[in-house]
Amino acid sequence: MTGSTPPRKRRFPLLGADKGPSDGPHGVRDDERGPSGKGVLPAGSASLDAAGGRGDLPAPAQGAAPVARRRAAAIRHKAVDLAKEGARRGGDRARAGIARLADRIIDMAPRIPVRDLRTLRRQFPGLGPEQIADKLVAGAAKATSTVGAGVGAAAMLPVPPAMPAEIAAEISGVAAIELKLIAELHEVYGVRPAGNLVDRSTAYLRSWSGERGVDVLKPASFNSALGGPLKRELRQQVMKRTVRNLPNLMPFLVGAAVGALMNRRDTRKLAAKVRADLRRMQVPWDALPDLPPLEQPQNPLPLGDRPGELGG
Repeated sequence: MTGSTPPRKRRFPLLGADKGPSDGPHGVRDDERGPSGKGVLPAGSASLDAAGGRGDLPAPAQGAAPVARRRAAAIRHKAVDLAKEGARRGGDRARAGIARLADRIIDMAPRIPVRDLRTLRRQFPGLGPEQIADKLVAGAAKATSTVGAGVGAAAMLPVPPAMPAEIAAEISGVAAIELKLIAELHEVYGVRPAGNLVDRSTAYLRSWSGERGVDVLKPASFNSALGGPLKRELRQQVMKRTVRNLPNLMPFLVGAAVGALMNRRDTRKLAAKVRADLRRMQVPWDALPDLPPLEQPQNPLPLGDRPGELGG
């Protein structure tokens, strides 16, 4: 019939095969497969029950951490080390740059042209000390505002390698204008520091770094020695100006407006502090002795000496 198994493919029990029941003797279906129930097992039979609580088996070995986890941990530690090293090197470079900028300001201080009282009274006839001081502050604020706007315009599309040079140029330019302002305010209020050009320049540097007037009655306040304390104060002032001038590097001419505004504000604030100190030490013009004209530097910086010019 169709679909029936041909005789050649029919299976016949082999002679000598086990004729026992299908469940096997003693409840064992097949000796090598283990028991099918909970009966007593013959000797040599394998059990399929869980081998829990056996003391003759070794404890399972703890597997090692995956390779990906170990690699991620190594990369993380390396990144932390690189970040620390980069921060350390960046801090060293920043300190070195600030020290060089402070040395530059120290070197250019004696080259700043300063007008003495006689010249100022001749350029601003009929005005008293406060009126002349107001004119000087207004001119200096305008000049530093111009410097800030110029650096901000140059940083319209910031280039990271050029940013430190732009900041250094702005700080040194603003420092020169403000040092000139401080020196001429001392002339207006009749409290010119004693000494030669270098001594007075050092006294004005101390006044600029400390944002205070020079007390001519206390020589310690304008010690001319360019020692560690003065350089440390200069570096702190340069660092403070650097942090305050960072917004000047904002792109798309935003930094120009910010730089102009911040420099004008900082110059006026510095002038207000110095004038407050100088008013307490002010000597009236009619009580001033005839002071010799100020010696001019051999290679003066081009800051301008006429009213309305840069710094004038």
